[in-house]
Amino acid sequence: MRLKLNDIIGIPGAKKPFAFSLLFPDPVACTMCGPSTISGTVFNIAGALEIRGEAQIAMTCTCDRCMASFLVERTLPVVAYLAEELTDESNPDIFLIEDGAIDLEEVFTTAFFLDMESKIVCKEDCLGLCTTCGADLNQDPCACKQDIDPRLAALQQFLDKE
Repeated sequence: MRLKLNDIIGIPGAKKPFAFSLLFPDPVACTMCGPSTISGTVFNIAGALEIRGEAQIAMTCTCDRCMASFLVERTLPVVAYLAEELTDESNPDIFLIEDGAIDLEEVFTTAFFLDMESKIVCKEDCLGLCTTCGADLNQDPCACKQDIDPRLAALQQFLDKE
């Protein structure tokens, strides 16, 4: 969605609300449940344009540790700055205004992917799968005998004597 900003550029204190739906591309190990609802406002603060908004996101993900599917529902807050020319191209929070408009899909898609966790887990203390038999350690402990680190083998022999 392109939002025309000509009516607030150069008018300090002006603002322009927006709302739309966007189907984000599926991230790795996740499937979007449908389009996300996005809303917010572009503010002209002393001549500088700032976007403040949020995206309501729902997606089904596969845990990186135990491979279980789980639902992720969250609100992603987004703050971004707009410029008519870029002086710092390495800053991901500054977006270019082209022909008096901003591409809000680009702003929110960038924020969505920058905010994604590199490791998606169903819960922080997920135990994952047994590396030997593949059992889900969150359900039950497996019957596999754990390999002893060879550096600790002498200590294990000491404990076995007791």
